Amino acid sequence: MKRSSGARIGATLAVSALSLALITGCSTEGSDDAKDTKESAAESSAPAAKALTSAELEKLLLATGDIKGYKVDSGDDTLPKSKDEVKTDKAECAPLAWSMAALAPGETDASAGNTVTAEPDASAASKDPSELSESDFENAFDVSVTFVGLSSYDGDGAEKALKAVSDGLTACSGGYAMTGEDETTKVTKVTKETGNGGGDESVAYATDVDMNGEGKATFHTEVVRKGNSVATFYTLNLAALGTGGKAASIPAELVTAQVGKLK
Repeated sequence: MKRSSGARIGATLAVSALSLALITGCSTEGSDDAKDTKESAAESSAPAAKALTSAELEKLLLATGDIKGYKVDSGDDTLPKSKDEVKTDKAECAPLAWSMAALAPGETDASAGNTVTAEPDASAASKDPSELSESDFENAFDVSVTFVGLSSYDGDGAEKALKAVSDGLTACSGGYAMTGEDETTKVTKVTKETGNGGGDESVAYATDVDMNGEGKATFHTEVVRKGNSVATFYTLNLAALGTGGKAASIPAELVTAQVGKLK
């Protein structure tokens, strides 16, 4: 599978407010109305959330040294440059595919991405090539890579982005087709999962992909919102991909570190 192939807060106090009005009677109605008017005015005068720029998001991406045992690459050679490079046959599934590609799951032009790779066991690297065993060669490919994307939104755009991903889990649970670099990949199933969490809200899911008729591979994705910014995480393991083994989980420490850098 190519890399480019591969997302409620609300409560109401109306009932209790109405009950209070009935108990206190008409004598307090004027003061309550005045209070409500002041609160409404304060809310309307509060500035709407403003999206960060792509340049600002670049500075918030994880860098080498932020997490011990991981190295960071810009991702320029592996990540798609725009959403036009990752398409789906169902519009409601697009936020899921974009999240897997380190692209913004919502409507914004402010985004940035990179790749974070777990450093392999150094023991094999210290051996003479003639002394390497079959296990050493296998371990050389036992490397987990996480594609990280950041995006930022004006107003309630970040909440809408998370909702689009959440809605996509239901609409696309039976699968969809995803196209990138003129190659179409068939997603056979999408399943909601419990992710690492953090931030203000998050959505996690597993994607089963048909490996050209040679079995399936499962990939994990997590989308986390903090304020008006969204972080996406998609992890794959090269060894598991080649053998059909257990899918790599998204490192909790990676999610915690990246979400912690968001404002």
